[in-house]
Amino acid sequence: MTLIQLKYIVAVDTYRHFATAADHCFVTQPTLSMQISKLEKELDILIFDRSKHPVQPTEIGKKILLQAKLALTEANRIDEIVKASKGQISGEFRLGIIPTVSPALLPRFLRKITNDFPDIHLKIEELQTDQILEKLDKDQLDAGILATPLEKARIIEKPLYYEPFMAYIPKGHRLEKESFVLHSELQLRDILLLKNGHCFRDNIINLCDGAFAETGNANNLLEFESGNFETLVKLSNQGFGMTLIPYLTALDLNEADRANLKPIDHPQPTREISLIYSRAQLKISIINILEAEIKKLIPKKLLEKADNDLISPLHQ
Repeated sequence: MTLIQLKYIVAVDTYRHFATAADHCFVTQPTLSMQISKLEKELDILIFDRSKHPVQPTEIGKKILLQAKLALTEANRIDEIVKASKGQISGEFRLGIIPTVSPALLPRFLRKITNDFPDIHLKIEELQTDQILEKLDKDQLDAGILATPLEKARIIEKPLYYEPFMAYIPKGHRLEKESFVLHSELQLRDILLLKNGHCFRDNIINLCDGAFAETGNANNLLEFESGNFETLVKLSNQGFGMTLIPYLTALDLNEADRANLKPIDHPQPTREISLIYSRAQLKISIINILEAEIKKLIPKKLLEKADNDLISPLHQ
């Protein structure tokens, strides 16, 4: 039994396809299949049921895969221990980030990280919250940046900043003349929302205590689902309603659109953005660097929780 063999069976379990697993392990499929068969012969069991499509682990295979993942994690820890003892900060770091955060946050810190720490190879994926959690659980990501709290037992959350929601009120809207927006004036039927799957959508529904969580956009004038704030702002400017956008995204609007922003009355609805990782994570030095560098480049007033209304990203 070798670590390579364990790596191969974990890859097949992850991708449920021998050819795809071989591609991700940078070997040919015959090589991968031969090593897995050799391991199965040594253990005198079948780890995978090859008659099923996609391939599935057998019952004993599930138990072996669990131990294989633990063994690989502990083996990787040796390399991280050596790097830490030498003061080395290097290697691949796989980061997942939700779409409602990445456009505003990544340009603020990515260049500095790559310049100051050239030996860190960042591999970044834009993913929904559920996808980030799944990939963390499968050890396909080292960390994620998303809205919290999540209340997951095996996940550590390091809050990075607290981001207020801003109301985007276009010209001609019923709230155009107001200097700020009251909570009672937020009507879900008048708000353009992101499509299902985005936690910011859930934030807004929770804020408005709405009843439209599973029924698409609640807006009376238009049934539309968008995956980005830019589209929502443009539709709002066309008279299809107001929308809510996070503070950092609001900073990136053009001057004309920024004039349509209004604060929401105290307590200001706010989301907590955190760097999350598994309790078994090895690359703590890189996680600490990311946390420190992001906090340096975030407006200072967003670093403190303050007395705002923290809106949960979870369905309520």
